[in-house]
Amino acid sequence: MSEDKAAPKNAVVIKKYANRRLYNTATSTYVTLDDLAAMVKAGADFVVYDAKTSEDITRSVLTQIIFEEESKGTNLLPINFLRQLIRYYGDSMQTLVPGYLEFSLENLTKEHDKLREQMMGAFTGEPFKNMEEHAKRNMAMFSDAMKLFNPFAALAMGQPGAAPFAQSAPKPDPAPAASKDDLQAMKDQLTAMQEKINTMSKS
Repeated sequence: MSEDKAAPKNAVVIKKYANRRLYNTATSTYVTLDDLAAMVKAGADFVVYDAKTSEDITRSVLTQIIFEEESKGTNLLPINFLRQLIRYYGDSMQTLVPGYLEFSLENLTKEHDKLREQMMGAFTGEPFKNMEEHAKRNMAMFSDAMKLFNPFAALAMGQPGAAPFAQSAPKPDPAPAASKDDLQAMKDQLTAMQEKINTMSKS
């Protein structure tokens, strides 16, 4: 399959050469990681291919952009979050983490847009009360999700002074395998939480 067919529709194709230079095929110019970061912030979609192997290396390039931004002192990723994220590699919950993080950021973006609209308004009514309500809703939704992902972390979040993504307590002796009733109960909880989240997002 050619690169043009493999690339998402309307996505700019970027080629990375052996000398680490990045070439924007849409503008026929070489670009930097800062240029790609600016494209992301502007909402432009792009995909990066290795010029020699045609391998899709978009993920590694985006990760490199984050590393560069963090090294400049713009720290968005808390240390505890990074440690907890590393723990999920190889864990049985690993496959659920990407979807959860993606949903969380999408919801944060929606809330950010709502908050920005309120701040740009005439400050009629009680805007700061609305901000507080948004924060409470987000924390409640986050807590519900954490109960499904890590019961130890969810328990820690309910304790005064406990930090999010805290390291879980020592694991007890292995418990018996979950029964079909337990699995069905988990599915019911997931469905209920999803319905609750959808209701919050529409409000």
